[in-house]
Amino acid sequence: MTAEHTGTLSDDAVSPADGPILSVRGLGVDFNVDNEWVMAAEDVSYDIHPGEILAIVGESGSGKSMSSMALLGLLPRNGRSKGSARLMGKELIGAPQKTLRRIRGNDVAMIFQEPMTALNPVLTVGEQIREAVEQHTEASPAAAKERAIELLRMVEIPEPERRYDSYPHQFSGGQRQRAMIAIALANDPMLLIADEPTTALDVTVQAEVLELLRRLNKRLRSAILLITHDMGVVADLADHIVVMERGRIVESAPSKQLFLAPKEPYTRQLLDAVPYLGSKVGGVLTDVEVIDGSIRIHEDYAARALAHREEHTAAGTVPALELAGVDIEYPGRFRQPPFKAVHDVSFTILPGEVMGLVGESGSGKSTIARAVTGLIRTTAGSVRIAGTDITSLSARQILPLRKKFAIVFQDPAASLNPRLSIGDSIGEPLYLHEKLSRADLDRRVQGLLEDVQLPVSFRNRYPHELSGGQRQRVGIARALSLRPSLLVADEPTSALDVSVQAAVLKLLQDLQRERGFACLFVSHDLAVVELLASHIAVLSKGRLVEQGTTEQVLKYPRDPYTRRLLAAAPVPDPTEQAVRREQRNAILAAGAPG
Repeated sequence: MTAEHTGTLSDDAVSPADGPILSVRGLGVDFNVDNEWVMAAEDVSYDIHPGEILAIVGESGSGKSMSSMALLGLLPRNGRSKGSARLMGKELIGAPQKTLRRIRGNDVAMIFQEPMTALNPVLTVGEQIREAVEQHTEASPAAAKERAIELLRMVEIPEPERRYDSYPHQFSGGQRQRAMIAIALANDPMLLIADEPTTALDVTVQAEVLELLRRLNKRLRSAILLITHDMGVVADLADHIVVMERGRIVESAPSKQLFLAPKEPYTRQLLDAVPYLGSKVGGVLTDVEVIDGSIRIHEDYAARALAHREEHTAAGTVPALELAGVDIEYPGRFRQPPFKAVHDVSFTILPGEVMGLVGESGSGKSTIARAVTGLIRTTAGSVRIAGTDITSLSARQILPLRKKFAIVFQDPAASLNPRLSIGDSIGEPLYLHEKLSRADLDRRVQGLLEDVQLPVSFRNRYPHELSGGQRQRVGIARALSLRPSLLVADEPTSALDVSVQAAVLKLLQDLQRERGFACLFVSHDLAVVELLASHIAVLSKGRLVEQGTTEQVLKYPRDPYTRRLLAAAPVPDPTEQAVRREQRNAILAAGAPG
């Protein structure tokens, strides 16, 4: 909190030196569902002191977000809160909305998970920051604009005077999150509530945002309440951790103590479910298994991967996927020149092989995934699936080949038709391509639901009635319905809780081993790629900068960009993460490209 802070709290508020900024005691949250009150959080208690970063962790449904929303009176209409939450001695629970409106954005500010939905698309970013200043101060429009530019500079947006007039869609994902942080800091709040602030960001942008929050925390001495399920982020940033399960706190401890010696089984389960970059036995990458929600390692996977490729190459096996000299351009608009998203990319995936395609946002990963599945056109080169070049085929010619490849999208909620039941969504490709009878269709859908470990009764449900992990299982079942020889998985686990992610990854691995399909696994999470892939290709700004076996790329990276990616990936260990942060800063200081 800076000296310029203009608080709105009452005269009976205490100073930071006298105690915590926020003291929560016995906080409870309930929702009225069908005339019955359902508990979302109960008996939540913790303190946050000046300059402290406290993380509340847990899976979806644990109550971490709802208990934090209750602090600012942001619960839905069917919600109610009880207990006590005192901000500098001033009670928030039950306070009038007029009081809470003065506090929101001034004494307490919130950084939301998805800035694209939190920012107003019809106002420039600068106008939205200026609005936050004008609502809580008596600054003139000119002074408010000057403050907005100062804040853009503080969160390290390049050319802040020019970017003041840019709209949210003209910012990258990381820049939009920085803009959200600028809005939150507009009036020097005492407390920042950061709700999953890096979930949708790639590892390098995530590292930059975390470093920014760390510097601002030290500079402003404001407290941060961090809400997340990413234990790597927690290890990187948090001083103290509160673990929630099913609406209740099950463990609370300083960060290093909790990671070193967790007391509760649920905490150990959360930590064990996190994919750990560098999980090797004897220096050799190993296969992965999930036991009771925990990721376990076994078998000499790297040696088998090399032997598999050599065997198929010697036998003259036709690759499941082969890209040769691929360029992809997006046409220019409004007299702008075309944008080349992919430059001269070549790689091969053999039958039964999993290749990880990694890189930052904007590197061209998803563009390649869409080109491989025929959703966008290439401008040069060839894309061969099972020996057939699809780049020159018309939509009618490519239709019969669609049985050979399928895609699993990042967001199943957006890729599933909300008007179709789960059974109809899974059965649609079968109906269109194989013209099955109703009885045969029902039998195949039932088998696919069993394959992805969903109850057969789910066939009559709709997407909004399923959890995120269940929807992603439906997406996998739909993609595998025609038994493709190639599966393209585009960030299939990036938005899932760690335990749900572990289960989905185990499911993908089991299905891939059982059915033997090749897989192009697109991800920015190197730990996930390490677990699944036998080979890795690294993209930077549309160019392939490195490829090889997973062990070669992760243990002996040749390109500076790959080393930067590896250094930016957080690990669930505060001590090791501090060392990795120093290594990353050294790489950046040395001027590594990327």
